[in-house]
Amino acid sequence: MKIILSAIILTAMTLTAFAQEKPIPLYPKGVPNSKKAPAEYVEKIDGNWIYKVTDPTLTPYLPEKGKANGAAIVVCPGGGYSGLASDHEGKAVAKAFADIGVTAFVLKYRLPSDDIMADKSIGPLQDAQMAIYIVRKNAAQWGINPSKIGIIGFSAGGHLASTEGTHFDKPVIEDKENISVRPDFMMLIYPVISFGEYAHVGSRENLIGKTPSAAQVDLYSNEKQVTANTPPTFLIHAEDDNVVPVQNSLLFYDALLKNKVKAEMHLFQEGGHGFGMNNPKNKGKWFEWAASWLDENGFLSGK
Repeated sequence: MKIILSAIILTAMTLTAFAQEKPIPLYPKGVPNSKKAPAEYVEKIDGNWIYKVTDPTLTPYLPEKGKANGAAIVVCPGGGYSGLASDHEGKAVAKAFADIGVTAFVLKYRLPSDDIMADKSIGPLQDAQMAIYIVRKNAAQWGINPSKIGIIGFSAGGHLASTEGTHFDKPVIEDKENISVRPDFMMLIYPVISFGEYAHVGSRENLIGKTPSAAQVDLYSNEKQVTANTPPTFLIHAEDDNVVPVQNSLLFYDALLKNKVKAEMHLFQEGGHGFGMNNPKNKGKWFEWAASWLDENGFLSGK
């Protein structure tokens, strides 16, 4: 009975370790780069998946009172740029960050579509840049250090996060206040990175079409966009990933090394693709390694 009671108390403590606020519209005055959606293009929630997003939002997950350390992170779920895995690559991740004192924000971003966008290739990036913009602009309100704002992405969400971390010097949003949209760190989990030989073809076609130019392929092959000013990066991938080849992370890591950008990469021997927070083939917990990396780089120490 004592064991059961302890388990109930522990569960209750976990559930109250963060506060979820209402979703914040990214564009309260109108979504940029948008066209009137066809009648059949309506947002759909199917289990833990979200499709056909027309009104992107940012949902805050706040650490419990007294636990926040000033760091923040924007969470980009994956889904091949055709859907959003909103639970195991979204909410669960945000809750874990809030539990270690990091204010987390789940980004519900628009999925590239000619039906609702004038230029679908920049739609998701606009939302990611706006997410960083909003968090940085309102940092004081949330008790966030504006120099400790990162981004994490899974699979195609990892492509979006890495695009945000390598294309920040060319904003695709209106930024009259000149607020930096550069994340201070990136965390890429089994990410889509390259649109070349090792591309996840579905993500590439959804973002830039079935017949992209060589220039477009290079532009969104983010290993080719790394510079010395690319944010410090933490990478996770499984060697047996048969959806997004591990070479995506290897190419990005190699580019980071060549540009002398701080980076740490962990490769699981097994695990496949899309395992979220817990790799069922390995006892190692990548989130614990990620938290240690953040701490070692000074992102968890004070405000």
